[in-house]
Amino acid sequence: MRIIAHLDMDAFFASLEERNSPHFKGRAIVVGADPKEGSGRGVVSTANYKARELGIHSALPISTAFNLAKAAKEEVVFLPPDFAVYQKSSENIYEIIKQYCHRVEQASIDEFYFDLSSAKTFKKAENICLQVKKDILEKEKVTCSVGLGKNKLISKIAASVKKPDGFLVVRRGEQFLEPLSVLKIPGIGPKTEQVLNKQGVFLIRDLKKVSLERLESLFGKWGKSMYFKARGVDNEDIILEREVKSIGEQVTFEQDSSDFAFIGSELKKICKNVFLRFIHSNFKTFKTITLTVRFSDFQTINSSKTIEETRDLKVLELQALKLLLPFLDRRKNPRLKSFRLIGLRLERFHS
Repeated sequence: MRIIAHLDMDAFFASLEERNSPHFKGRAIVVGADPKEGSGRGVVSTANYKARELGIHSALPISTAFNLAKAAKEEVVFLPPDFAVYQKSSENIYEIIKQYCHRVEQASIDEFYFDLSSAKTFKKAENICLQVKKDILEKEKVTCSVGLGKNKLISKIAASVKKPDGFLVVRRGEQFLEPLSVLKIPGIGPKTEQVLNKQGVFLIRDLKKVSLERLESLFGKWGKSMYFKARGVDNEDIILEREVKSIGEQVTFEQDSSDFAFIGSELKKICKNVFLRFIHSNFKTFKTITLTVRFSDFQTINSSKTIEETRDLKVLELQALKLLLPFLDRRKNPRLKSFRLIGLRLERFHS
């Protein structure tokens, strides 16, 4: 029997800022680009839960966040990201999990999967998860949410419905999913939701009634994946360091965007997250960088560049930007379609 845990830190960047500056406690905190009194470019990296009550959330344009704070007449703390602090805490959390489980996958700077199948029972796995949560709170002074289920999909969704500082065990995944919004399925964003809503699909139980053929006609290969996810099926294994052939991350925008500054800012954030995972992997260098772009019509294009071996974040950011630029004009985007998703992947590692 597979038992997989998903651990997701709660408003990680903002929580660490509050931890390191106790005088911010109880205030709305936004980590991201400089708002410049409402004229700033860039986006929100993280907003704590107090800020989210004002409608401020990750990937929101920083100017919008500033205006929301101003309209609410709330004293919001806007801070630049301190990635050195976040990386160190992430490394500490990784080591805490490794004390209890050797099969650990770091999905991003603030997300981890770990395989607790060796515990044999959900009860024993539950005790391990609770101890991990306790250790993280005691040692890092920040909270996390944990989901426990039969696969990565179920555990990730379970963690998301119990935030913040939550813990949920799901033994029967398909029944658990049925009453949830389709937005809970990873990869389904507002744009996909709109298409599904037009088909009368609002909840995951509705999605299960749509045939595989219909979903494939609407979404292509993603439709097939959606069909199985709605049934709680996910056979993806934990990716261990020694098995890693690529390290990547992608983000689906809440709304399709043609804003160059926003897209560039999101890509830079992805570069930092992917680079941190690369550093964690213990590989010395990488050679190939692949950019993934998905347009508003769901067309997906990959563009790759092989360079001299490097482990330099600035080189990664520069090469990623060079891959992106042709999609921002007519060279690789002749109809100037808006973006739905961008992703970045590193390959060809040297140990």
